[in-house]
Amino acid sequence: MKGKFLALILCMLMLLAVLTGCGAKDEPVSTPPAESEEVAAPESEAPALKAEPVELIVFAAASMTETLTELGDAYMADHPEVTIVFNFDSSGTLKTQIQEGADCDIFISAGQKQMNQLDITADSSVNTEGLDFVLEGSRFDILENKVALAVPDGNPAGINSYDDLKAGLEAGSIMLAMGNADVPVGQYTQKILAFFGLDEEQLAQAGSITYGSNVKEVTTQVSEATVDCGIIYATDAASAGLTVVDTATAEMCGQVIYPAAVLNVSKNPDAAQVFLDFLKSDAADAVFEAVGFTPVA
Repeated sequence: MKGKFLALILCMLMLLAVLTGCGAKDEPVSTPPAESEEVAAPESEAPALKAEPVELIVFAAASMTETLTELGDAYMADHPEVTIVFNFDSSGTLKTQIQEGADCDIFISAGQKQMNQLDITADSSVNTEGLDFVLEGSRFDILENKVALAVPDGNPAGINSYDDLKAGLEAGSIMLAMGNADVPVGQYTQKILAFFGLDEEQLAQAGSITYGSNVKEVTTQVSEATVDCGIIYATDAASAGLTVVDTATAEMCGQVIYPAAVLNVSKNPDAAQVFLDFLKSDAADAVFEAVGFTPVA
């Protein structure tokens, strides 16, 4: 009896083992990586390189103060690595500062004479000192302006043309403000006086002419009505809100062309050229034209 019982227990154990084996599921066995294998880390992007900071020093005619300041701010907003420092004054003063060694990357003159005096390729009758400051291939004519006869608010002297200016100066009844002889706008004015047969020296001795060291000083005299009229650029009249009663023809004083160039003493000639190229853009033209400049580049 005992043997039968043991045989029964053995059969039950064998049956249980079979059932357990049938119910098991095959599962994939993961093999750990060999110690010599490394899991590659995701590739990270290299940080963008920041452009080196650049300072550009721009010497420009005083008549460009408002427009170049606006354009310079716009350029620096798009090129945060660039800082533009402007020096605005009469072209003659700027030419002298450059000649005496002032740091400057770009020169924009209100007249060809002052640029020619720094350009070794210009005629020796103008560049009498043989100065060589203009970077070869960078010079170009950028803008044209007009020489305007402007009057104070209300035009108290009733001047409406250059003919009226001539008559008033001959009669000694008006006061004219003009630029000094070393200032382009003064040189254009001298041509206008000569065109009308007026003697500048006699008029100055008679107290009929006052002078300004740059076009902004002449403009201020007209704005403050300390004179009856002034000969300035059309752009300065527009910026100051002055009334222009007449503009000079090319026959009277020639064309008013502004040349621009990178200087060969520039510490950043490539960056300077990029900024000058920007000044030829449609966006820059719109700013210049808004105050009366005519782009020629």
